[in-house]
Amino acid sequence: MTADQVFLFAVLVVLFALLLWGRVRYDVVAVGALIVSYVGGVIPKGEIFVGFGHPATVIIALVLIVSRGLYRSGAIEVLARHLVVASRGLRTHIGIMSAIAAGLSALMNNVAALALLMPVDLQAARKAKRSPALTLMPLSFASILGGMVTLIGTPPNVVIATFREQALGASYRMFDFTPVGIVVAAVGVAYVAVIGWRLIPVERRAHDSPKELGDLSGYIAEGKVREKSKAIDMRLRELQNVADEDDVNLLGLVRRGKRVPGAARNEVIRKGDIIVLEGAPQGIEQFMGAAGLEAAGSDKHGGVAGETLELVEVVVPQGARIEGRSALDVRLLYRHGVTLLGVSRSGRRFRDRVRKLEIEAGDLLLLFGPAGRMSSIVEWLGCLPLADRGIRVIQRQKAWVAVGAFAVAIVAASLDLLYLPVALAAVVVVYVLLRIVPLSNLYEAVEWPVIILLGCLIPIGTALEASGGTALIARTIVDSAQGLPAPAVLAILMLVTMTLSDVLNNVATALIAAPIGVDIAHQLGVNPDSFLMAVAVAASCAFLTPIGHKNNTIIMGPGGYKFGDYWRMGLPLELLVIAVGLPAILVFWPL
Repeated sequence: MTADQVFLFAVLVVLFALLLWGRVRYDVVAVGALIVSYVGGVIPKGEIFVGFGHPATVIIALVLIVSRGLYRSGAIEVLARHLVVASRGLRTHIGIMSAIAAGLSALMNNVAALALLMPVDLQAARKAKRSPALTLMPLSFASILGGMVTLIGTPPNVVIATFREQALGASYRMFDFTPVGIVVAAVGVAYVAVIGWRLIPVERRAHDSPKELGDLSGYIAEGKVREKSKAIDMRLRELQNVADEDDVNLLGLVRRGKRVPGAARNEVIRKGDIIVLEGAPQGIEQFMGAAGLEAAGSDKHGGVAGETLELVEVVVPQGARIEGRSALDVRLLYRHGVTLLGVSRSGRRFRDRVRKLEIEAGDLLLLFGPAGRMSSIVEWLGCLPLADRGIRVIQRQKAWVAVGAFAVAIVAASLDLLYLPVALAAVVVVYVLLRIVPLSNLYEAVEWPVIILLGCLIPIGTALEASGGTALIARTIVDSAQGLPAPAVLAILMLVTMTLSDVLNNVATALIAAPIGVDIAHQLGVNPDSFLMAVAVAASCAFLTPIGHKNNTIIMGPGGYKFGDYWRMGLPLELLVIAVGLPAILVFWPL
């Protein structure tokens, strides 16, 4: 091995170790790897930032913005609500929802597709009085499967297509992935609808995290201000400083039998006022004693939320602003007037000291705040609403314009009338001009950690290929599989890539595995397209863990799933993908 190869392999080993460790966010790890590679002399100065202008990076960013526009237009939401009926049997419901999820994921970002359908699925579960754990995992897996069908369905396909242009002179077109992808997706959807959901652990089937989180009994109380209470003449926000000592939140004020509008943070407290409290029973009792309050009656004043406040359930995806931070860290209460009432994590409900709890991806949060601003606050946090409470800014009158502009762009790109990034950029311009995606939300729609990851790893992957590192790995694999036929080597590549994708970001997996696949094909003297398609399918399959794909993380809280639940349904699916995908590749992209 050359010195450059040794250096790059060391960088990749450390990179993968840090990604597996998960304590440092993956975009930060990627930036560090890029800097070390430049300082080590394996990436020239003129190429260190070329990844950020790479077509794959641009396409993925544009697809995310277009997906936000389709999400906000409401067209897909209307379609889903007409097709989903809660009275249907469980297997039929899962089949229909999974088919819709797969179809949407083929045309838009699969995280956005899940975000659209998850509230619909949860509502159907509530009406049917069944646990959402039975349906959310099939929905997530189906959305991942659907992404394989087109070029823009999932980031690994974009990476593979642009790498093909670099390695073989021409990129894959929009529907080149469709023959193999649709076979794999159809069989996978059939599996999750007929068999897969039955493999979900029995203890999850009676679990309903959103319902349990929303049960506020025993945690909300009302304290009446007595004559000599120390709270008199204090503002509610000043009394909050006292309440913090017992980890109690002050949610509002009732005066003369009527709720004071809003959170009443600046309202001066008077004798006879009733203060609405939230906290652990012991904390509430201690605070009421310290503040000179007495227990008032039960909820008589318009509920916890009253007329101007509301409760909202949201799930925390990877990369959300609040991930890795607490409600106090982001100053949720003081900056936005929103209280974090509860957190559910893998079926475990937190109530005590939740404002100081570090939030993780997949957590389910119960927020309480001003009704008119909850939509923008939830979006600012980077969270996804679980229920249709009017929280999303839907512009249904622009639905067909949004869909039409996107359809024209896809057709133009498919017929080579427009370069795909240009076609997608034109759709973004239309969405901005029509305010389907306001300028204020334009950059928020882009998942910047993924863009940073991609922009940093592309030069490293290019350097590894230029140094002969990928050829060395390919030769090692070929030598290890000596005597085996080419289809067997193809299966080994799929298995290794799929395993990496279960624990690493799928974009990183595709970037490393694609050049290795082409080098293996060259050494075997066979069609490199077969190996690129194998990498595309395998890199998109992350069904064994909640960290392999963002959709699996998103459903973890609402479904009440634990880390070890995924492989039960996911392992047979991954084996099925290899069993079905390999013959499909050999038929449509023969060796």
